[in-house]
Amino acid sequence: MELTMTISHKIPLARAFITDQELSAVNEVLRSGWLTHGPKNSEFEAQFADYIGVKHAISMNSCTSALFLALVANDIKGEVILPSFTFVASANAVVTAGAMPVFADISLKTYTIDPYSIESFLNDKTEAIMVVHYGGQCCEMDKISEICRKHNLLLIEDSAETIGGMYKGKKSGNWGIGCFSFFPTKNITTGEGGMFTTNNDTLAEKVRAYTGHGIVKSTFERIKTQKPWFRAASYPGYNFRMSNILAAIGVEQMKKIDRMNDKRRERSFQLLDELEDAEGITTPFIDKNSHHVFQMFTIRVESRLRDGLVHYLKEKGIESSVHFDPPVHKHPFYEKYADTTLMNTEEVSNSILTLPMYPEITREEISYISETLKTWCTSI
Repeated sequence: MELTMTISHKIPLARAFITDQELSAVNEVLRSGWLTHGPKNSEFEAQFADYIGVKHAISMNSCTSALFLALVANDIKGEVILPSFTFVASANAVVTAGAMPVFADISLKTYTIDPYSIESFLNDKTEAIMVVHYGGQCCEMDKISEICRKHNLLLIEDSAETIGGMYKGKKSGNWGIGCFSFFPTKNITTGEGGMFTTNNDTLAEKVRAYTGHGIVKSTFERIKTQKPWFRAASYPGYNFRMSNILAAIGVEQMKKIDRMNDKRRERSFQLLDELEDAEGITTPFIDKNSHHVFQMFTIRVESRLRDGLVHYLKEKGIESSVHFDPPVHKHPFYEKYADTTLMNTEEVSNSILTLPMYPEITREEISYISETLKTWCTSI
């Protein structure tokens, strides 16, 4: 089979959907003079909490900070079970918080943490489970939540890749403590940034203080008091704040999150349909209980062919990548924490490949990607 379609430009792996609304919002904040954490943060947080369906959303500088504070604010120092098939930030948060990472295996279908693998690692040192919703699809949250309830474990959701994703009608970040990323490749972006979600009033107050040097009231809140200069730390905190500028971008992004996710789903289902008969390619499995928001569109091929396919696509003007190789338990620092073989994790890591996916990708571009892949299939 020869490639019949042509395209006059390169197709990026991801592209943030930024419009005049974001530009105007940033300009408004710059002209206001209030550049640090301020009124736009409050607006962004209220939007986000309402969207996820939780009482509290706390904006901060990254999802990593949210993961870290989920552990620190709950004084987790024992073992935390999490998948190795994730970005290293998940494990870094565990170690820097003073806890012990324990790596569990994933499902060969969804690439999310396997509840049965979680159970095999439980012991009297286990204090928390950190799930990672992969590429826009949630983990099996009913089973995992039940494990946490049964063993009195803290449940933390690394929802960096699944803003708007749902399992059995309930959004990610509403099952446990939600931790979200607004990196440019994510379902919405603020450039850099994160969000922490919870229904626990006491935890929310504590985490808010931790993000701003341990001081319970922010500068914006203190200016309304008689002593705005009075800054007393209740905790040994950090500077994890998100600026008013970035929050303004978030406010505008939240206004169109469902529209952007719908576009991702529409183009992803087009690609699924067009690759249905492509031999040698495993397309994403979609759990019937899951509302997949396709932060990434991944395929799998034979491990011996994967790297060559990445280079082939690049030659054809299609940017692709691998998420994630190596898995975290194979990183030099984390090898000492891995005393078991994670067969599914290693199989997926060696064979997975990420294709372009973003709201503005066109039908023509999707068809070009699918035809390019089919052409490659006939050549191997």
